[in-house]
Formats: sequence, C-alpha cells, structure tokens
Amino acid sequence: MSTEPTASTTPKTAASWRDLFAAPSRAAVIVLASGIALYGTNVYLTASLLPSAVADIGGQELYAWVSTAFLLPSVVASLFVGRALAGWGARRAYLVAFLGFATGLVLSMIAPNMPMFLAGRFVQGCAGGLLTGLAYAVMRVALAPRLWTRAIALLSAMWGVGNFVGPMLGGLFAEFGIWRGAFAPLAIGALVAAGLALRTLPRTASAEQLERMPIVSLTLLTGVTAALSLTVVFTEQRQVLALLGVAAALAVAFVLVERSGSRTLLPHSVYRGGSPLRWIYIVIAALSAASTVEAFVPLFGQELAGMSPFVAGFLGAMISWGWTFGGILTSGAVSDGRVATLRVGGPMLLAVGLAGYALVQPADAGLGTVALWFAALFVAGVGIGSSFGHTAAAALRSTDDPVESQKASAGVNTVQLLANTVGSALAGLLVNLGGPTIPGSARSLTLFFAAFAAVGAVAAWLAVRQTMPGTRRETAR
Repeated sequence: MSTEPTASTTPKTAASWRDLFAAPSRAAVIVLASGIALYGTNVYLTASLLPSAVADIGGQELYAWVSTAFLLPSVVASLFVGRALAGWGARRAYLVAFLGFATGLVLSMIAPNMPMFLAGRFVQGCAGGLLTGLAYAVMRVALAPRLWTRAIALLSAMWGVGNFVGPMLGGLFAEFGIWRGAFAPLAIGALVAAGLALRTLPRTASAEQLERMPIVSLTLLTGVTAALSLTVVFTEQRQVLALLGVAAALAVAFVLVERSGSRTLLPHSVYRGGSPLRWIYIVIAALSAASTVEAFVPLFGQELAGMSPFVAGFLGAMISWGWTFGGILTSGAVSDGRVATLRVGGPMLLAVGLAGYALVQPADAGLGTVALWFAALFVAGVGIGSSFGHTAAAALRSTDDPVESQKASAGVNTVQLLANTVGSALAGLLVNLGGPTIPGSARSLTLFFAAFAAVGAVAAWLAVRQTMPGTRRETAR
C-alpha cells in the first residue's frame, strides 16, 4: 500500500531537491520546467527586441497589439488544459504545445511585416497558455504530492530565469542588428523539450470524465480577458476606465452564471462557503497581480535616479529574483504551523516591500535611495515566493474528486494569467492617475498593489483557518 498522502493531505516529511530530480520524476520535472522557462523567456525577450523589429518591418501603429495578441489567447487556451489532457494524454498535449510554440516563434522570426509577426504571437499565446497550464495539471498526476511544493518553487524560479535570459538574449541580438535570430534558440529549445516529452510522458489519455464545456462561462471569461487586454491598445484614461467597467460587468456575470450552473470552468467548491479554494485563488491573484509592478520600475529608476537602461533593468528584475529566492528558500517547509505562517506572512511581506518602495520616491534619488529600492523590491519578491508555492499546492490538494481536482489545478494557472492581465491594465491606469510627476506615479502604483497584497494576506488567513484547524495558535507563537 502507498504511503504517499492523499491529494487533500499536507505531507509531513520534507522532500529534498534530490528527491525532485531523482530518476522516477526527473524527466517529467524537466519537461514541466522547460514549458514555463520558454514562456517566461519569450515574454521578456520579445519586449526587449520589439523596437528593433518595428524599425525593420514597420507597423508602429500595431505596436501595442503585440502584447494583446499573445496574452489573450494564453488565458483562453489555459481553460482547455483539462480537455487536452483528457482527450490527448500528457504526452500528446505537451507535444502539441511545444510544437505549436516553436511554430509561432518561427512565424515571428520570418515575418516580413507586422501582421504576420502578430500571427506568430497569437500562435505562441495559444501554445503558451497550454504550456503554463499543463505544468500544474500534469504535476498533480505525474509527481508525488510531497514533491509539489518543491516543483512549484522550481517553476517559479523559471520565471526568474526568463526575466534574466530574455532581455539579455533579445538585447544582444538586437544590438548586432539580427533581432530575428533571438527566436531561434527558443524554437530549438521547444523542439528539444518536445522530444523529451515524447520519450518520457505517459501516452494514454486520462480516464476521467469531464463535464461538457460551459460555453456561457467560457464566453464571459474570454470577454473579461479581451476587455482587459485592450487597455494596452486604447490607453486614454476614458477608454481604459470604460474597458475596466466592461470587464467588471462581465466578471460579475461570469460569477453569477458559475454559481448557478451545473457546468463550470472553475471548481464548484469555489462557490461554496465551506471550501477554502475561493480564498486560495484570491491569494494567488494578489501575488500575481502585484508582480506586474516590475514593468514600470525600470522607467522610474531611469527618470528619478538617472540609471542606465541596463541597471534599471536589474532594478525591475528584483521582484522576480526575490520571488525565485523566496520560493526556493521556503519550499522545504512541511509543518502545519510553518506552512500557515508562510502562506499568510508572504502577502504581508509583499505589502511591506511595496509600501517601503512607494514611500521612498524623491524627485532626485541618490545612491542610498537606490539601494533602498533594490532592497524593498527584493523583499516584495521574497514575499511572493515564500507564499506562492504553498498556496498553489493547497489548491492542488483541495479535493480528491477527479474532475474537480483537474479544474482546481488548471485554475491556478488561469487565475495567475488573469491576475497578470488585470494587474497590467490597472498598473497603466494608476501610473497615469498618479501623474504628472514620476514620484506620484510610482507611489500611486505601488501603494495600490501593497493594499491589494494586504487583502491577499487576509484571504490567506481565512483559507488557513478553514484548512488547518488550530494553526492560529501555532502561527502566533
């Protein structure tokens, strides 16, 4: 009889990194991590070389659509992860995702004009949404539960890798005037990962019976994502507010339909008072949305401290690197008290880091201020990393029901991508509202997300109360 804990049980013994990369799980772990690494690197690589691409192939008027063409299909594709696994199995699903990702990269690489470049981005988004969603869904069936937190920490680290390698690779190729070549290493990496998936992942499709696709819920959530994604294209304050209003109305309609429907995109337990899953998803949303602050931090550094683009890029990467460090450092925690402390304390640390950064925004920043910025943003990232892995693992363990567990694991990625979309939309609006001064924009942006992180801490406490009886006493010691 297996001694592994059930899906709803927190492991009582810590798995080591050696356990994670032991022979039975090594290949699957590499495949999961490769998908996230390729997705994350592609995001940052494209942003760094896009000015060079536009100067070469034109399409300045379509510049803002590059992000939307990638992000919108990513979110929508993530909703089909469960069906891909049920219909194709892990091996074929990953094969389709990796080959599709490579195809999209090649399309962008050979694009003679911006419309074809956008088509490549659309294909990358569809495949990328599958890659990120499959990582959590396949983890649940391919790895022992005691390895989940370590595996999630590794996946988080891959975002840090992407944040470092992407701009460096894109900037290097753009510097030499061969921006197209920057996509080649990623395409080759996707093909290598596809070969590994073909050799190591199980071929058979899942025997679990999925519900029929909830078309109304899918349509409403697609509308929410589209409205939020278009805030990057239509940037006037009135337009952004109108799109946010449409997104909010569609989101309310989505929740109402899901609550009363027999077929849902998210697990049914999200809409039941006794389940902690709703609070878990709010925590994931708060942690993920706050990370979008890093997109504007390099701008603030250049404007307020006269940083070079290179140094400012490192400042912007502090949140991702702190996330990676915090995730790896805390991934071995297994006791109920320590896990509860990390799940609640992580969002609190994130709020403190962002608030600390917000409150130190002079018009002319010196070396001491810059050092405080680096430290505060790193602390904020550590807050995300120390909580995210344990919170996502709690979502994976939230139910033993086969259908609901598939939704719960896929929902982690969907919530994360949606939160990134919401965060990006709100970040642009907050920067404009905080103007006309740069210090005002920096304060309004980071104080808002600090408050949202505090809401995440409350949600984490509520989730812990429901899943870990008695941990309030342990945590308070």
